[in-house]
Amino acid sequence: MANGNVFVVDDDAGARATLAQCLTASGFFVRGFSSAESFLKRTASQGPACAVIDYYLPGLSGRELQRKLLDDSALSIVFMAAHGDVSTVADAMKGGAVDFLTKPVDAEQLVAAVAVGLERSGRIEAERRLHDVFVERVDRLTPREREVATGVIRGLLNKQIAAELGTTEKTIKVHRGRVMAKLEVGSVAELVGLVENANRADAVMVIGSAARAAADRLLEPRRVSSAGIPPKWRSTC
Repeated sequence: MANGNVFVVDDDAGARATLAQCLTASGFFVRGFSSAESFLKRTASQGPACAVIDYYLPGLSGRELQRKLLDDSALSIVFMAAHGDVSTVADAMKGGAVDFLTKPVDAEQLVAAVAVGLERSGRIEAERRLHDVFVERVDRLTPREREVATGVIRGLLNKQIAAELGTTEKTIKVHRGRVMAKLEVGSVAELVGLVENANRADAVMVIGSAARAAADRLLEPRRVSSAGIPPKWRSTC
């Protein structure tokens, strides 16, 4: 059984108690809330988490609560309702819900949905930790080291990176060594794996401005040449 926190949000005290009892018996740590508003005031918890929410809560509805929880991407949501048309269910699922269960909720379906939710939440938590590690390491790099890292991730040789950055192959070799040390990787494959495992979007953090700067350097000689002036390469470190 997946470990983690399970929250039951239902204004019906009897239903809330029954659901909590069922989930507790299945090995989950459960906390109950009578409204979306009280749930939003909860003390933050660590680790994987899944919220079982009545879609038609009075006051702030389940769907409105889901929208407010968008920033907490690691929290999985399982909706439940006595009724729900196709468009309602589709909207909830499009918003990221794990499942939409019909009341009275079947115990096996509930436990299965919560288990899936906690597994998803745990995976997102792990990805977030990798993201944080990657960001911390990238912050150690100087602007030039980021440019070199860009070339390494692109699969370029030292001499190719040197040509793009207007410096020497020996200088690139030095920067490359520092990049590998600061990012705590022992090979190019490990570096690429770090980027991919953290999140592909994080590659932009390494490439970002460095890639634009490299592109500008490549375009500058063409702009100068088109004006009839011989290009002048500057060696920088």
